[in-house]
Amino acid sequence: MTIERPNRPAMVRKPGEYFQRDRDIHPPAFTPGYKTSVTRSPQKALLSLEQSLSEMTGPVFNHNALGELDHDMILNYAKDGEPIGQRIIVHGRVMDESGKGIPHTLVEAWQANAGGRYRHKKDTYLAPIDPNFGGCGRCLTDEDGYYFFRTIKPGPYPWRNYINSWRPAHIHLSIFGPSFSQRLITQMYFEGDPLIDICPIVKTIPDEDAIKRLIAPMDLNASVPLDCRAYKFDIVLRGRRSTLFENRLEGN
Repeated sequence: MTIERPNRPAMVRKPGEYFQRDRDIHPPAFTPGYKTSVTRSPQKALLSLEQSLSEMTGPVFNHNALGELDHDMILNYAKDGEPIGQRIIVHGRVMDESGKGIPHTLVEAWQANAGGRYRHKKDTYLAPIDPNFGGCGRCLTDEDGYYFFRTIKPGPYPWRNYINSWRPAHIHLSIFGPSFSQRLITQMYFEGDPLIDICPIVKTIPDEDAIKRLIAPMDLNASVPLDCRAYKFDIVLRGRRSTLFENRLEGN
C-alpha cells in the first residue's frame, strides 16, 4: 500500500530584517565636546530606508582567507624579537541581540603599541615605534561565536581635542557578521583606566550601561600563568526579527 503525502506549499525561507538600531544608547553624530564631530556630523535630517537584500546577506569568510599568525599580534610582525609591553589575551563571544553566538564572523583588530604609538605615517607622537609590533590582527569566530587573539596591551596617547587630552588605552575592533547590516566598528577599553571617565569620545555615549559594555574586565581564569593576562570582551551585533514559515513564527 502506498501512502501519498498531501500537497504542501514549498518551503521558502527569506532572510528576516534586522532590529532597528537603538539610538538611545548610541552617541549622537553632533557632539561639540568631541571637536571633529562638528564638521563630520550630518547637516540635514537622516533618511529612513527599508533594508535591502544586499544589506541582509553576505559577506562570507572562511579560514582560507586568514594567515597562520593573523590572530597573534605578538608574533605576526616580529622580525628580530618579540614586541615590548604587557602580553595579553583578548577573548569573548560575538552574539546577536537574542544571545545567539554568531559563527564564522571576521573580527579585525588594530591598536597602538605599548608606548601609545600607531604604525602610521601620520602618527607623530614622540613615543618610539616598536620594530617588532605591527598592531593589526584578525580571526574568525568558531561555531559558538567565540574568538580570541594575543597582543600587547596598548598605551594611552595624547590627541588635540583640547589642551592635555589623552585617549584611554584601547583596541579598535571591526566585526562583519553574516550581513552588512551587522557591520560594527567599536573600541574596547580596559578595566580600571582612569582616563575612560574623562575621555571626550567616551562621554558622547548617553547611556552609562552602554559605556560599561565597552570596558573589558580582567579574566584571570583565561590567563596563562607566567605568560599572559586575559581580558574578556563580548560583542553584540544586531539580531534578526522572526520570519514567517508556513504561517507560523519560527526562530526567536
